Amino acid sequence: MAAAGDVPDGRQPTAPYLDALVAYGFRGVTRFHVPGHKGGPGADPGLLHAIGESAFRLDVPQDTAGIDVGPSPTPYELAEQLAAEAYGARRSWFLTNGATQGNHALCLALAPLGTAVVLQRNAHASMIDGLVLSGGLPAFVSPEYDRELGLAHGVTPEAVAAALARTPGAAAVFVVSPTYYGIAADVAELARVAHDAGAALVVDQAWGPHFGFHGGVPQSALALGADAVLTSTHKIVGSLAQSAMLHVARDGLIDPDRIARAIRLVRSTSPSSLLLASLDGARRQLAVHGEALLSETIAAAARTRTAIDAVPGCSVVGEELVGAPGAAASDPLRIVIDVRGTGCSGYEVAAALKAAYDIHPELATQATLVLVLGAAQPVGALERFAHDFAETIARVARPGAREAILPPPAELQQQLAVAPRDAFLGAAEVVEVDAAVGRVSCEAIAGYPPGIPALLPGERVTAEVVAYLRELVASGARLHGASDPTFETINVLRSDPAAR
Repeated sequence: MAAAGDVPDGRQPTAPYLDALVAYGFRGVTRFHVPGHKGGPGADPGLLHAIGESAFRLDVPQDTAGIDVGPSPTPYELAEQLAAEAYGARRSWFLTNGATQGNHALCLALAPLGTAVVLQRNAHASMIDGLVLSGGLPAFVSPEYDRELGLAHGVTPEAVAAALARTPGAAAVFVVSPTYYGIAADVAELARVAHDAGAALVVDQAWGPHFGFHGGVPQSALALGADAVLTSTHKIVGSLAQSAMLHVARDGLIDPDRIARAIRLVRSTSPSSLLLASLDGARRQLAVHGEALLSETIAAAARTRTAIDAVPGCSVVGEELVGAPGAAASDPLRIVIDVRGTGCSGYEVAAALKAAYDIHPELATQATLVLVLGAAQPVGALERFAHDFAETIARVARPGAREAILPPPAELQQQLAVAPRDAFLGAAEVVEVDAAVGRVSCEAIAGYPPGIPALLPGERVTAEVVAYLRELVASGARLHGASDPTFETINVLRSDPAAR
C-alpha cells in the first residue's frame, strides 16, 4: 500500500530479516550463546516434537551478526524499512508484545506526566495501562452505540471536537478504527478535527492490518490523515500471535525519534526472532500477494453471507450500518451474525457449534456471533461453516426472539476524580461492591458485550454502574479487567481525594 506516486523499488518480494535468520539457523553454527536449547538439542523432546526442530534453529538472540548487527542497514533495519514502504509510513517498528507494546510506547511518548489527551472510552485496555505508566490525563469521548444489537461503533468527529473543546491543549487524540465488529470510523474527518485543535491523531487499527491493500476493504488510517497507526499483523494477515507493527505518518505531527525512544523503553532485550521473522514474511505476502488473496477471501465471504442470510431467524449485519454515526465503512473480513430471531443468544449458538462441529467463533454476544477471517481465509472452511451453521440453527432454534441488549447507563460519561496513574498505584483496599459506591475505583472493568468500560481507574463507583455491571453478569457477559469476575468485591482507593 505504497503512497500515491511511489514507484516500487523491487524489494517488496524479499524478506531480509527472515532470509538472514534462515541462513544463520541452518548453516550449522556452533552455539555458545543463549537460548539454552542450543537450536533444539537442549529442548524438551515433547516440545521439540510439537513445534519442530526448525523453530528451535531459528530461535536466536538479539545482536546476532548478520541479522541485526553489522553494517547498516542490517537485515532487521531493512525489514522495518520495507514495512514502512508497504504501509506508506515514514517509519515502522516491529513489535513482539502485540499492539499493547505500541500503545504503551505511544502513551509514554505523547502523554507524559500531566499531559492532557482525548481518549476513546472503549479503547483497548492497554491504553489505560499506558497512561498509568506515563501519567497522562485522559478526557474520554464515548463511541456511538447501537442499542438494538449492543454494538459499539466508532467515535464521531463532532464528539471528538466537543471533547477537545473541553480539553484545551490536548496533545493527542486516541481512537479505535475498525471496531471488533469491523466498523471503521470517519478517520479523515477525525484527523481534520484533531489537527485543527493542534492535536495528533493516533488510530488503533489493530483489527485492520490489511486496510488499504485491496479496493474492497477500507482505506488505511495513514492514508486518511492519521499521524500514527497500530496494526496487529497477527490478527488478520498471518504473522505469529503477539506480533504487531506501529507506523508513523510521513508528514504528520509526531516525531519518530520520540516514538523510537519510548519503544526502546518497553521492548524486551530478548525479542523473539520467530515473531520478528513472521512480521517480515507477513509483510512480504501482504505487499506482493495481498490483493489476490483478499480478492479470493472477499468473494468467498460474500457467498457465505448470502447463505447465512437464508437461514431462518438470522441475518448478517455490517454493510447496512455504514452511514450511521460512527460507522463510515465496513470490513468484509468480519462476519457479524444477528441470531436474535432464532430465540437463542449468541452464546448458545456458539456453544452448539463447538459441541457439534468443533467450530470456534471469535466472539459471541447476547445478540450476535462474530467470525474473523484471515486475509487468506481457507475457502473450504467458509463453505463448511455455511452448512454447519444452518444445521445448528435448525436444531437449536426456538419460538420467540431475544430481548434487546442492555444499554450502558449515561453515567459512563463520568470524568475522573483522580488520574489513572494515581488510582492504580495508590493505596487500595478490597471492599464489597455495595460498600464501594461513592469510592474511587482502582480497576478498569468492561462488560463484553458491549466492551465499553463501565469503570476506569480514577473514576467514582456509582449505584447505576454497579447495577449495570450486575445485570451484565446475569445476562452471561464477562467482566474484562475485574479482579473479582463475580463482581462481589472491588478494589478502591483507601482515602478519598475529595476529603483532602
